[in-house]
Amino acid sequence: MEGIFITFEGGEGAGKTTVLQTVKNRLEKEGKKVFTTREPGGSVIAEKIREVILDPSHTEMDPRTEALLYAAARRQHLVEKVIPYLEQGYIILCDRFIDSSLVYQGDARGIGIEEVLAINLFATEGLLPQLTLYFDIDPEEGLKRIQANSDREVNRLDQEKLDFHVNVRKAYQSLAKKEANRIKTVDASPTIEDVVENVWAQLKETIEK
Repeated sequence: MEGIFITFEGGEGAGKTTVLQTVKNRLEKEGKKVFTTREPGGSVIAEKIREVILDPSHTEMDPRTEALLYAAARRQHLVEKVIPYLEQGYIILCDRFIDSSLVYQGDARGIGIEEVLAINLFATEGLLPQLTLYFDIDPEEGLKRIQANSDREVNRLDQEKLDFHVNVRKAYQSLAKKEANRIKTVDASPTIEDVVENVWAQLKETIEK
């Protein structure tokens, strides 16, 4: 595949979605072919699965059901969008991917990272991003940002207690250390402008290799 697959990860309110759109515009101004997408979702079927997963009324959803639904949405998204765009030489910027499942379901839900990794490697046939940018922020600050943003969708994860989000951060930090060659940590606490510049530098390094 000729394209470059880059994923954006982080806890709730880290600002990754805003930064993703900003750097996308910059890359396009440079004449690059860029495709942006998100998970869960990104294709018609995967978006329908997203609605089921994140519906605030689905509080009875079993953690393993949740993990399997994420993996199913990921598979459909890959075959319909990610792989075809990679084959066409696009830079793909994806808001969340496999690391979200490892952290949220594997660790924070207590299923087990290895177990969740196994079903996701089945779903993706081992495809991983060339670069993953992890936006690190204190969970309390992230949740404050969410409350201040009236335009953001409210989903089932927003109903979790602070301890859940603290565990998510710890799991991301641990994963970033383990996968240091692929996952680069971005301090998401400064101004959005500063975060964008940091991300831009990381992107350019990967794209220009």
